[in-house]
Amino acid sequence: MTDPHPAARTGSPSAVLDARYGRTGRSHKPLVFGVVGALALVALVWLFWVASISSNPPVSSRLLGFQIVSPTSATVTIQVDRSKSVEAQCRLQAKAADFSIVGEITVTVAADSPRQQSVGATLTTQRAATAVVLVGCTTADAHRPN
Repeated sequence: MTDPHPAARTGSPSAVLDARYGRTGRSHKPLVFGVVGALALVALVWLFWVASISSNPPVSSRLLGFQIVSPTSATVTIQVDRSKSVEAQCRLQAKAADFSIVGEITVTVAADSPRQQSVGATLTTQRAATAVVLVGCTTADAHRPN
């Protein structure tokens, strides 16, 4: 009986198997590297896009201070900064000692008002509040509070 692949007997075990089963020496590594590279590029572009949108919201706000006036009332002052003249809705919550919400108000900042301003509001509460929390401000095209 003659060996159909006598040259393959002297090579490495993988060369013997390649000769026996007719496999070519073609590797899939370039294809895998290309796919991984393309996915990494898409992920990087998406990351920069999200970062640029998130870094410049149309409205931002911060709580400057609050005062508990009575068992049924609290006053609050917030600062609202808008990047353009758009109407903003700012939501505030009064919380009791057990962290339950005892009062809530939405303050509207008109589009034609100054872009950076301090806004005062009075919250009516169901019972004594211990803190006032600024949930955040939104605009018509930015629904997530900032």
